[in-house]
Amino acid sequence: MVNTELVQDFVNSRELRPAVEDLRTPEQLIAWLGTHGLLEPGAPVTETDLAEAVRVREALRDLLSAKVGIEVDLEAAKGEIDAAARRAGLELRFDPTCPRVEPTVGGVRGAIGRILVEVYDEMVDGIWERMKACKAEDCRWAFLDTSKNKSRAWCSMESCGNRAKVNAYRQRHQLYPAHPHH
Repeated sequence: MVNTELVQDFVNSRELRPAVEDLRTPEQLIAWLGTHGLLEPGAPVTETDLAEAVRVREALRDLLSAKVGIEVDLEAAKGEIDAAARRAGLELRFDPTCPRVEPTVGGVRGAIGRILVEVYDEMVDGIWERMKACKAEDCRWAFLDTSKNKSRAWCSMESCGNRAKVNAYRQRHQLYPAHPHH
């Protein structure tokens, strides 16, 4: 069973507006991974682990952002995720009932590997194409596009979509001021 919330929660562990970072310290990373059942109790977590986790999170955000037309360095994002998969020692496990990919290391690297396995499962199941990041540059919140034609670009029409439309309207009307009456 694919757990779409896990990937969304991981990407959304940093909010841009208002600015909220849930992974500021190794202790916060321990708490986040523990809450999601990804880290064994007592596992050591270093500043390096934290930096790697944050880089993978932002690489995933970039992959999701590219889907709605935000310019990102896709090659760098893919490289970061491939490197994290290698650090997690992801390997294919053949099982007649349920073949799977899983990390061969523990700790934070294995935990990040489990998140990447969820991304892989979403890609295989076709759910990944519906996973996006909000098009609003100051939001970029990860969401699942449940619209019929898969065309949603904002996390919510009420907030980000509306702001974008209002801003676009204002810009158009600044570019084309009303003709002065003669």
